[in-house]
Amino acid sequence: MNRRHFLQMSGSGLVGLLGLAGCTETQVRPGFTKAKVIVIGGGFAGSTAAKHLHLFNPNLDITLIEANARYTTGPGSNWVLAGLRDISSIRFNYVKLAQNYGIRYVQDTVTAVDADKQQVHLQTGAKLDYDRLIVAPGTDFRWDTIEGYTPEIANTLIPHASKGAAQLELLHKQLQTMKNGRRVVISVPAAPYSCLVAPYERISLIAHYLKQHKPRSRILVLDSKDNFAQQSLFESGWKKLYRYKRRNSLIQWRSLSKGGKVVAVDAKKQRLITEFDHYKGDVLNVIPPQKAAALADMIGLSDASGWCPVNPQTFESTQIPKIHVIGDAAQASPMPKSAFSANSQAKSCAATVAALLDGKTLPTPSWLNTCYSLIGPQYGISNTMIYRLDAKGQIFAMPDAGGDSPANSNKQLEAVYADSWYNNITQNSFA
Repeated sequence: MNRRHFLQMSGSGLVGLLGLAGCTETQVRPGFTKAKVIVIGGGFAGSTAAKHLHLFNPNLDITLIEANARYTTGPGSNWVLAGLRDISSIRFNYVKLAQNYGIRYVQDTVTAVDADKQQVHLQTGAKLDYDRLIVAPGTDFRWDTIEGYTPEIANTLIPHASKGAAQLELLHKQLQTMKNGRRVVISVPAAPYSCLVAPYERISLIAHYLKQHKPRSRILVLDSKDNFAQQSLFESGWKKLYRYKRRNSLIQWRSLSKGGKVVAVDAKKQRLITEFDHYKGDVLNVIPPQKAAALADMIGLSDASGWCPVNPQTFESTQIPKIHVIGDAAQASPMPKSAFSANSQAKSCAATVAALLDGKTLPTPSWLNTCYSLIGPQYGISNTMIYRLDAKGQIFAMPDAGGDSPANSNKQLEAVYADSWYNNITQNSFA
């Protein structure tokens, strides 16, 4: 399979199903008592799982619980900041999932899970029974790691812009109203966090916006790492487009060893404070360290690491039986925490749960991750990797089965692929 064919298949979601050996769809059986599966979380992982549970076994009684009526995707959010997309184009509801796949969508907040009784308790007072539960809680922030940075500060003055439409709109508005010649300061956390390349695509596309609209403005990046994913490709693009490491560069990157780790925020003075210095900016964007969402803690699915340990074959929690955890909250290293990883894990988990409830042999899983980033509107890069289980039942990246896009690849074509990739994965997950 050549790279172009592979990327076309990955964008359509086909590759994510290639490794499900032994898994076949179940025919509808009239009069059959339906097993109940509840999916909590309506992001890429949860929505994909609910949809594919039905595809693998239409006999299942599937309920998707999500507190919000619409989901704002992380992929595409940086494109909104640069003015390349409208925010409405990256927001999705659950109408099509309910209509097309017989999924019961419940807009409510989970207040408790009784694992002994196999019940999910909702804020409205309802109690829903399950035979298997799939939890896709996503991530939350470790607010205690940066002094002075609180949810209130994030919602009003210094956005993280990593979750939800309101945060994204706040940062977008701040960039638009900032005067030409002023500075943007962005703080990037240490791994792990959702989509390792996302902050660097953000840096790139904010630089594009400034180049077009505020050419005397600059970006300072304060990073809690000494290196980052696809660094050579990003820096090559920055050099070509934004004069990186030259006079009047739009981007200055300060690494961990150069004092880039942000330890505190002074919101009144608009400053980010590192271990050795402080930096003032007119627009501040702080992405805090992350962990599994509070829901995972409440249920008891996370461990001391802040993430949720799972059985690599089934993604069943090692903490609580009959509960599966997928997406960014799951410990699935070396798979990155990304939308495509979540989509791929969801399909594999759906096939496994369908097989478990139907008394069939468990499928042999494999997973795929594909990420595209725009450094400019017509300058794209990508990374692809296939994952399987080794002899010890642990996830590993297959040698010579992917990698970064070549340094000499057609960047304009990669940008076209990026747009197609986004349209395909959102269609595959939410429609």
